Amino acid sequence: MGLRGERGMQMFDLVGKRRYFFAISIVLILAGVVGFLVNGVELDITFDGGTLINIEMADDNFDADSALPIVKETLNKEATAQKLTTFTTTEGNKNASILQLRFSKSQKLTNDEITKLETALKEKMNVKEGAVALTQNVEPFMGKEMLNKGLLAISITAVLIVIYVTWRFSSISGLSAAVMALLALLHDVFVMFAVYLIFKIPINESFFAAVLTILGYSVNDTIVIYDRMRENTKIMKNKSDVFTLVNTSVIQTLTRTLNTAACVLICVASIYVFAVAYNIQSLKDFSMPMLVGTISGSYSTIFIAGPLWAMWQNFKAKRKATASLKTAKAK
Repeated sequence: MGLRGERGMQMFDLVGKRRYFFAISIVLILAGVVGFLVNGVELDITFDGGTLINIEMADDNFDADSALPIVKETLNKEATAQKLTTFTTTEGNKNASILQLRFSKSQKLTNDEITKLETALKEKMNVKEGAVALTQNVEPFMGKEMLNKGLLAISITAVLIVIYVTWRFSSISGLSAAVMALLALLHDVFVMFAVYLIFKIPINESFFAAVLTILGYSVNDTIVIYDRMRENTKIMKNKSDVFTLVNTSVIQTLTRTLNTAACVLICVASIYVFAVAYNIQSLKDFSMPMLVGTISGSYSTIFIAGPLWAMWQNFKAKRKATASLKTAKAK
């Protein structure tokens, strides 16, 4: 196994080209920073507060934006409109066409305004007979609490990952391995976040669900490489430096990493295509960041976590050698 890995390493020195891969990550991070400065962070009403109205239409032959002039004329308020499709079992397993209106916290509706708008929509649009507007009012403090809980869940997950990796891989400097794995995970989270910033996609609860899922997926991939590094440490012993050790381990697990990523991408991409085809917003909100996170997670597993660990171990070795040399000269 060690010899095959070393031959592969000679053909593909991925760790040796780490600066190029780091540069790609830096470009993505800078793009996210630019997106933040230009667009800011958009929060869904789930976190920011506001009013959400869903009303079933008679068929799918309608333009959601045509409801906006009605909103303006009826309430003199601004909203965003979206056409959705949901699956219902009440009428023979049919798809229901939904008009969704979103009002920000500054445009939040009262009960009287909701009733007035519902009446206007039924008069001027092809609303399904007997349909009742389903309304959700979210207070800003409720949204803030949900946002804080989402961030807390991610933080707890990160701490548990560090503890587990530190304990599991103590033979290869577990704490440094855990820290580098955490940096790779933060890279994945920020790449997902950058996509939302650049394309001005509102952050909602699905984003946090996708982030937690990707954290588990990415750290699992990283642990596979760490496990091979631990095995190769015994096999290769002092025959190779840490960069060769990491590169050999990455090459030996590369096929497994790529195959896993391909399978996950096929599944998630299928969900996303289905969601787009039937305009199912909840599935789109979850599957889109999952697509980005899966690619980023595989990338950080191969090109970020291991090389960072090797650089740190090399730095410690050089510092130790320098300290020993100074001690010897002093004597």
